[in-house]
Amino acid sequence: MKKRRLEIVVLSDIHLGSYACHAEELLTYLSSIDPKILILNGDILDAKKMRNNYFPPSHLNVIKKIFSLASKGTDVHYITGNRDEPFRKIDEIYMGAIKVSNRLTLKLNGKNTLFFHGDIFDFSFRHSQWLLNFGSTGFDLLLKLAKLKTKTMRFFGKKNKPFSNPELEYGERDPKQIALFEKNVAKMAIKQHFNHVVCGHSHAPNKQLFETRKGECLYLNSGDWVKHMTALEYSFKRWKIYRYENDKLASFYMDEELKSMNINELIETITQRKTRELNNQKEKDRLSD
Repeated sequence: MKKRRLEIVVLSDIHLGSYACHAEELLTYLSSIDPKILILNGDILDAKKMRNNYFPPSHLNVIKKIFSLASKGTDVHYITGNRDEPFRKIDEIYMGAIKVSNRLTLKLNGKNTLFFHGDIFDFSFRHSQWLLNFGSTGFDLLLKLAKLKTKTMRFFGKKNKPFSNPELEYGERDPKQIALFEKNVAKMAIKQHFNHVVCGHSHAPNKQLFETRKGECLYLNSGDWVKHMTALEYSFKRWKIYRYENDKLASFYMDEELKSMNINELIETITQRKTRELNNQKEKDRLSD
């Protein structure tokens, strides 16, 4: 059986390192696809939970699989979230062939598309709108303000959980707050002249068209691998929400390669690939001079 070839796959809110992560199901899904671009849209690693020294083999295998995809030619973008916040210090940096950034913009079939995690709206829905008018500067400022808000609340013994019931860390989330989040993300994207906006953070998979007097925008959310086990797939010029529970074929694609390749070998392979790409580009530049 051939793996499904896809132009783009978006995953978010995997929370590797937490007990809630469905790592085995995710590994099965990743083994069934051959994406040209893989976008990891925040909260892939749960840095806070990893302090409990919980990181079973199934979680490590997910990382191995991602490195394996990168070594075979998939362009992997790692967009930072609030749970993998330490990576935000290395914005616009390559780890081998994997690019780490705080946001990503692509033009897909003529559509301006913005990818970001979404936690910048934790600071304030109202203030986020006008700060984002300052482009990347405003975006970076919102990241810092959202982090400062979380630290301040922690200092006063409170938790910053804008979507969830206080007693459930990964439980049911407030649909009214999610709806407000989606509306404000779409409004921001329209003001910034984006046709599509793709985020995570709310753990609520969705594909919805929003319209205002200034235009319209397709809002997309990849959901999570804590409860919903969903992803976003882009192929043949359209987006769709993938749901693991509806996939009857993914289990036939489990890779044996993960048993034989260690993480160091995968990292070395990715580094070699990036070096080859740079050398090829230098040669093209030299010939064109």
